[in-house]
Amino acid sequence: MKVTPTRIPEVLLIEPSVHRDERGFFLENWNQEQLARQGLEAHFVQDNHSRSRRGTLRGLHYQLGSPQGKLVRVVTGEVYDVAVDLRRSSPTFAQCVHQALTAENHKQLWIPPGFAHGFYVLSEWADLLYKCTTYYAQAQDRSLRWDDPDVGVQWPLIGAPSPILSAKDARAPRLREAETYP
Repeated sequence: MKVTPTRIPEVLLIEPSVHRDERGFFLENWNQEQLARQGLEAHFVQDNHSRSRRGTLRGLHYQLGSPQGKLVRVVTGEVYDVAVDLRRSSPTFAQCVHQALTAENHKQLWIPPGFAHGFYVLSEWADLLYKCTTYYAQAQDRSLRWDDPDVGVQWPLIGAPSPILSAKDARAPRLREAETYP
């Protein structure tokens, strides 16, 4: 596996070795020992699967109290995946990283605890799988406004002027009002 730091060094792009032949392909998407040697040490406790249709934007989500690290990959379709640094003590506070994740490129994004995460679906449908380092805690669940100009995510919106959002994400606060990490 190839592990590459992004412009926010704690957020990592992971590219597994893909072995293809006439039958299809095989890849190893998680190897704790190998990734620990490359600086990614994580213990996962929960796997999630999200299916969404084109134009759906989920996020930007994070969890206070027991922040989640997430290893994100797409197994069907294509998404524009985003991580936003919400650690006030960080030199990259309020900065974001984005990456196209597709079923074809097999890339994964490691989003460490202390970051908000969101994605926008570019294909007709997308299935996104992600491993989490802590359990979901509804009372600690938070959202950051997807179009906050203080964060400045450049979402590649398709067609409609605004994405399909959940009610929670549509009323999410801007960064200046949001609870963040120290």
